[in-house]
Amino acid sequence: MKIVFDTSTLILLAKIELLREIAENVKIIIPEKVRVESLLKEGIDAILISTLIKEKKIEIKKAGDVEAVRKIQRDFRIEAGEAEALWLARKIECPIAVDDGPTIKACKVIGQKFTTAIHFLLNLASQNRLELPIAMAKLEKLNLYGRYSKKIIEDATKRLKGGN
Repeated sequence: MKIVFDTSTLILLAKIELLREIAENVKIIIPEKVRVESLLKEGIDAILISTLIKEKKIEIKKAGDVEAVRKIQRDFRIEAGEAEALWLARKIECPIAVDDGPTIKACKVIGQKFTTAIHFLLNLASQNRLELPIAMAKLEKLNLYGRYSKKIIEDATKRLKGGN
């Protein structure tokens, strides 16, 4: 399966040390702007992302139509990286991995399939590829690094522990 990633989800998964695991099972595609944004700050997450690009586990694609991207950015009041990722996901007809609230709302408005870092974590745990204590520790890190509501974290905790 191929998924276009925006900057926030790429960095979040790198920070909680799940990006390589995801890259082994998903074709990660990013637009150029997301590459630039994700490598802007020095750190372990940027080193991992750079390494995965060099290993061709992350593919960089040109977003293309600059005017279309700008229109998406203006219409939904989202940042350039998110707009490029959204446009690219629509162009190549695949889901987008996004943890940015305004971009998630844009996806809902236009009917674009999306997933989040928490969804990746929950899926790995449900496939028994992460033990519960490790999954809980990674959720705690997501809570620390991400901008999730208390309700989203509580729901993810419940799901990890076997609830619906």
